Amino acid sequence: MQNSKKDIRALTKEQLREFFVSKGDKAFRGNQVYEWLWGKACYSFEDMTNLSKQTRQLLDENFVINHIRVDQMQRSSDGTIKNAVQLHDGLVVESVLIPTSSRTTACVSSQVGCSLDCKFCATAKLKRMRNLNPDEIYDQVVAIDNESRLYFDRPLSNIVFMGMGEPLMNFNNVLLAIDKITDPEGLGMSPKRITVSTSGVPKMIKKLADDQVKFKLAVSLHSAIDEVRTSIMPFNATFPLKDLREALEYWYQQTKSRITYEYVVWKGINDRQKDVDALVQFCKFAPSKVNLIEYNPIGDDMFEQAEESAIKMYQDTLERNNITVTVRRSRGKDIDAACGQLANKIA
Repeated sequence: MQNSKKDIRALTKEQLREFFVSKGDKAFRGNQVYEWLWGKACYSFEDMTNLSKQTRQLLDENFVINHIRVDQMQRSSDGTIKNAVQLHDGLVVESVLIPTSSRTTACVSSQVGCSLDCKFCATAKLKRMRNLNPDEIYDQVVAIDNESRLYFDRPLSNIVFMGMGEPLMNFNNVLLAIDKITDPEGLGMSPKRITVSTSGVPKMIKKLADDQVKFKLAVSLHSAIDEVRTSIMPFNATFPLKDLREALEYWYQQTKSRITYEYVVWKGINDRQKDVDALVQFCKFAPSKVNLIEYNPIGDDMFEQAEESAIKMYQDTLERNNITVTVRRSRGKDIDAACGQLANKIA
């Protein structure tokens, strides 16, 4: 029977050091391998050129590097790039590079499919197949950083966990990935340039606050009225707005960090004045920002982009109440790379 090798990136630096000591080598050899794996994102033992051939052979006999492969890349007319990312077990997730004149942002996935059941999101129709490992999340960022340098002549500047999956349902792996991304021995990115977007898992939001994380938090809200939110995001029946609000209050008390709300306005669903008023009341407990997001169709007749007059009503009401508001136009719609469209649909 074939001996199953361990993925070397599941080991800590200390475990790598211990491995080499157990083989009669020097502990610092583990430091060298760690740098190749995380600082240089090396996917082949053979490419670790400052190690002897004997050491590389030892690694190959004991470990594998289960890295991702960009199976297909699509480029939008607006410059957005969508990657179909094949994992070591053949499953596929998608990640997106979003360029602007001043920065490039990686939108990365945290699960294959999704644990939740938002009716307006294409990913939710896939259901959750498994969580991504920290290295699989990390690899998405490395791939997009390489593309940013190649196509836009600048390094990746921002990361948003707004791809496939609910990040807080893969809590430990997402935090481990962010640790590697922000570690000076990894990609060395500032946590302030990372945003984790959640549909709202109160217990996990409180845990983030207790952990004193330095990255930003965004909440996919879409309604501050329970009945409306449950009709489009059924899991709201389990995690109602009262619990979400309490968790967000706790987040702000612990971190003093502003909360961003992602909010799509749909015709006949949440485009009334009372919907805006409820949002204002929900936001008032802490400094907040509302991103009004253009709806990206997924072939469901239930959802239709609201009239511009409704968007204007939201803007005016929020601004009158001193709540920062921006209208975010979607990017990459022509390649199904826009918010809510990621569902492994490749042309």
